[in-house]
Amino acid sequence: MSERIPEDWMRHAVELSKRGFPAPNPRVGCVIVQAGEVVGQGFHEAAGLPHAEVMALREAGTRASGADVYVTLEPCNHHGRTPPCSQALVRAGVRCVFYACSDPNPRAAGGAAALAEAGIEVVPGVLKSEAASANEVFLHAHSSGRVFVVLKAAITLDGRLARPDGTSRWITGPEARAEGHRWRAELGGVLVGYRTALLDDPKLTARIDGVVNPPSRWVWDPQRELPSSLRMFQGETPARRIVHPDRAEAGDLVASSEREALQGMRAEGQIGVMVEGGAQTHRRFLESGEVDQIDLYVAPKLFGEGIAWLASGEGGLPPDWTLHEVQHLGPDVRLSFRPKS
Repeated sequence: MSERIPEDWMRHAVELSKRGFPAPNPRVGCVIVQAGEVVGQGFHEAAGLPHAEVMALREAGTRASGADVYVTLEPCNHHGRTPPCSQALVRAGVRCVFYACSDPNPRAAGGAAALAEAGIEVVPGVLKSEAASANEVFLHAHSSGRVFVVLKAAITLDGRLARPDGTSRWITGPEARAEGHRWRAELGGVLVGYRTALLDDPKLTARIDGVVNPPSRWVWDPQRELPSSLRMFQGETPARRIVHPDRAEAGDLVASSEREALQGMRAEGQIGVMVEGGAQTHRRFLESGEVDQIDLYVAPKLFGEGIAWLASGEGGLPPDWTLHEVQHLGPDVRLSFRPKS
């Protein structure tokens, strides 16, 4: 029999949770242990698909009876697009449920109480900080009421977003671009400004394995002037325009400022968004005070002249931000910054 402690099993569940892209739902991993061995495991792959507990129970089958369950988020207790996981665990006859974080969503919370009422032992808070870090975007959105905003720019060593003529295609390599797409999927949304949409005609999709639901696409188009032939407006879920009130049509998000736009996104269920530029859009969002993280993907190139990533002429980082994480991606480096506390 294995001598592993609850934190070991929960750490495995946390790693499982990172495999899914379920925004706007939470990232959740689940491990079912019987007699010291894993008999079932799962993660929440995408919104609308079975939750992590259900996937683990399916794998465990009858071996779930009397087993211990390790799940990174309190099992849900409501019937949304899928049935409540708390009741699935009760029906399976599990012995004990260890969970890391309480569910901040009032519509889904209450699973721990339901399990306890059914006679199942419940142990909260196991490896809470690690599970919370893996599920930061969801927890932030529901605890603060704000969309988690990541400002992203691919730049040269001298801080240039594009050459003087505005061309910027493929500043970084394939590894860095794939990581950017992963962030789009994890956040569940991506936004660009009017000029970027017009000059680059980006798709704004997440072209990596494992993405079931594409991220929501948003474009700042205050006067509703962008042509509908742009690639972001194609497909089953075309990009949403953010427009001034006097130019709105059906399906547009009406906002006069970045803060209003983000409030409108959150009201529609968005939990995160990657703001990918251009330079004026970067600057406006930073000035709004609504950015939670800055990700600079730095390529080993020098342009000498060109468009600075903040439209400030210098391309430097604002002084009230500090380095949070460094990630090497092929020849490029991702520098992630957070506001100073």
